[in-house]
Amino acid sequence: MKQTEPDFWVLEYVAITKDPRTDLVVAIGGTEQAADILQRTGGFLSTAGPRGDYHRLPHGLPVEQQRLKATTASHALLAAGHSVHLDPALNALATADGEHEAALRYLAHLAERVTAAETNSAVADVLTEIAAPVNGLLPLTTEVIVRAWIAASDLHGASPGEEPEPIARLGETASAMSQAASFILHARNHAARAPRTPAPAPPPSSTRPPASRRR
Repeated sequence: MKQTEPDFWVLEYVAITKDPRTDLVVAIGGTEQAADILQRTGGFLSTAGPRGDYHRLPHGLPVEQQRLKATTASHALLAAGHSVHLDPALNALATADGEHEAALRYLAHLAERVTAAETNSAVADVLTEIAAPVNGLLPLTTEVIVRAWIAASDLHGASPGEEPEPIARLGETASAMSQAASFILHARNHAARAPRTPAPAPPPSSTRPPASRRR
């Protein structure tokens, strides 16, 4: 008996993503049925574009609303048999935060590297990763603290120098972290300039000379 390939019900491809220029969530591709699903389940609007109609979410939606509507529409499209690409940044059902997990692995790797370091230069390399002026972990973390301090002050409505003590201490903490980065770089430079420790000389052999050489 001749076997035939099965018929798969896969409709035209739909891509749901965020336009980097306008920050609008757009859906491109699909059939009229896909358009209906986008409008009913995700609240997408049909819009005429230079290369044909496309769909987008309304202007001014909060980011979480954008993610929720895009995720809902994508699952409805998949259930109807459409092939869909959903931008991972719009997936409201994503589980683990990949970037957070990668950061934890990176810190654990640095700890392992410095624990296994056998030379001053190896220690200096790890300290560089921590305190490098542009991309070091500590300066980048300090920038986050500074921005948090500014945001908290603005939200509290306090003038500079008049913030509540807990908020003011954020600024002091950022200053201390910046100073700590400077100290770490100083230690890094010292380690990088330190002379290499010579390899220990092998212990003298205790083997007795051959009998022919003994008197």
